[in-house]
Amino acid sequence: MSITLTEKAAKHVQKSLNGRGKGLGLRLGVKTSGCSGMSYVMEFADEIQPEDQLFESQGVKIIVDTKSLLYIDGTELDFVREGLNEGFQFNNPNVKDSCGCGESFNT
Repeated sequence: MSITLTEKAAKHVQKSLNGRGKGLGLRLGVKTSGCSGMSYVMEFADEIQPEDQLFESQGVKIIVDTKSLLYIDGTELDFVREGLNEGFQFNNPNVKDSCGCGESFNT
């Protein structure tokens, strides 16, 4: 099982953590939402819970709860710029379908 970050994503996360002044790493997960069933949740992690799995990629700690890991195992998180827009992109090999707006997915 693994979750990885591209170099661009890791630099962006590390810069944000440094600007925030605290935090262990990045917490990734999923929640039931959207028109396709699930959406990604991403936030800074200040602590690790007993049910969490810890990964490290490009020097950044990634914390994922066990239930979410079933849906995002193998995911690579990238940070992309397209024109004037920028943001994180989840390259999740488990996704079978996603909604037209790109905000939710199902496996």
